[in-house]
Amino acid sequence: MAYTHMTAAEAAALIKNGENIALSGFTPSGAAKAVTKELAKIAEAEHAAGREFQVGIFTGASTGQSTDGDLANAKAIRYRAPYTTNPDFRKHVNMGEIAYNDIHLSQMAQELRYGFMGQVDWAILEVCDFEECGDTCRAYLTSAGGISPTAARLAKHVILEHNTFHSTGAKFLHDVYELQDPPLRQPIPLTGVGDRIGKPYVEIDAKKIVGVVECNIPDEARAFKDLDPVTTQIGMNVAEFLVGDMRRGIIPQSFLPLQSGVGSTANAILAALSQDKNVPDFNIFTEVLQDAVVDMMLEGRVKDASTCSLTVTNESLMKVYDNIDYFKNHLTLRQSEISNSPELIRRLGVIAINTALEVDIYGNANSTHISGTKMMNGIGGSGDFERNAYISIFTCPSVAKGGLISSVVPFVSHQDHSEHDVNIIVTEQGVADLRGKSPMQRAECIIENCAHPDYRQLLWDYLKIAKGGHTKHCLPAAFAMHDTLSRKGDMRLTDYAEYMKI
Repeated sequence: MAYTHMTAAEAAALIKNGENIALSGFTPSGAAKAVTKELAKIAEAEHAAGREFQVGIFTGASTGQSTDGDLANAKAIRYRAPYTTNPDFRKHVNMGEIAYNDIHLSQMAQELRYGFMGQVDWAILEVCDFEECGDTCRAYLTSAGGISPTAARLAKHVILEHNTFHSTGAKFLHDVYELQDPPLRQPIPLTGVGDRIGKPYVEIDAKKIVGVVECNIPDEARAFKDLDPVTTQIGMNVAEFLVGDMRRGIIPQSFLPLQSGVGSTANAILAALSQDKNVPDFNIFTEVLQDAVVDMMLEGRVKDASTCSLTVTNESLMKVYDNIDYFKNHLTLRQSEISNSPELIRRLGVIAINTALEVDIYGNANSTHISGTKMMNGIGGSGDFERNAYISIFTCPSVAKGGLISSVVPFVSHQDHSEHDVNIIVTEQGVADLRGKSPMQRAECIIENCAHPDYRQLLWDYLKIAKGGHTKHCLPAAFAMHDTLSRKGDMRLTDYAEYMKI
């Protein structure tokens, strides 16, 4: 059958108030973006006419401005899951305008299949190519795996965004594999980082496809900050720690697959590992691949990489497409429930390295909320990896906002990762190895090795007034540093005795 070709505006006009939309992509990479941008315009016009217009949005992870940003600004999002980093979206969430559900990325596709979030009315998939094949359509994804096969299977209607910005060579990178639901779920037959176990395309019931939108839109890629002395030192500290564990025989001499989160700190860590001649060539098993890894693969420093998304600048994306004959043999794009599978992460022995907003003296970590209330970003896949890693590492600068905020506090204001899931904490000050330590031993280790000198004595003072048994706290003063920040704009309170008199 021939598919109907339509404009993005015509496709958006088919979507009705109250419906739920599932999108391709994972981060801004591979995200459908032509139709959602037009949908925001429809929402603005409907609101101006005094009519309601809001939709639910399901994705693999974050998206770009054309979805999270434009739809949030148009007040068009009723419900959103599972993850976002867009500043406009963040603003509207913190104003209480959007019902945002922050969940582990490995769970998103299956929670849709289980019916936890309601029906999927529409799936909009960005593709680099598609083929008619009898009663089915073979849709080839672009720069990310995400939840696309689940979205297409569950949706009542499907729209394809044929984005010619992407090379058709992207089809050689994908391994599309959807899990079965309990009680029929089988083990995932993947035993190595480079294994492929599925198909290179998403198979869609052709009767569901209502239209194809032709477009040429670059990925809304994010460029991260250049390395600075702090992130460089954190990277060196992580590399030195991992080499030390390898020398002690804790990490095999052949090394283990690495996962590293998004941002400049992650790039600094990978750069330090790449430059350390004591680290052998290694594999990557992760959810997002950044620019640094593309270069390391071309240099042979990274042998094979498995990821859900090419979260790279468009320059690096073109580098992948221009060298597709090489990358198709060494790089695999998967669905998020595979790239973030807790079982695979544990079985492959992945070393997980992620960033925290703050950590407390006992090893609990906050990845998502500033002062416990304002959402900065979702938890993403950090929990998937850190809870199941061979070694679980969290990094952060010891201070933020020019020293007004300490990233090491007595008690985290929001807990995403408990002390049970955190092995190592690294700041530019040093490394706290928490393995095998009691709560009080962890506290002493973190304060001494990771806290900034401006806050170290304040944290020791807190321990002096902390009471209790196995884990000591002074609950009236546990959030004194956060409270002082909210009142004075600076965490450096004078002393706890004076604070307790307030």
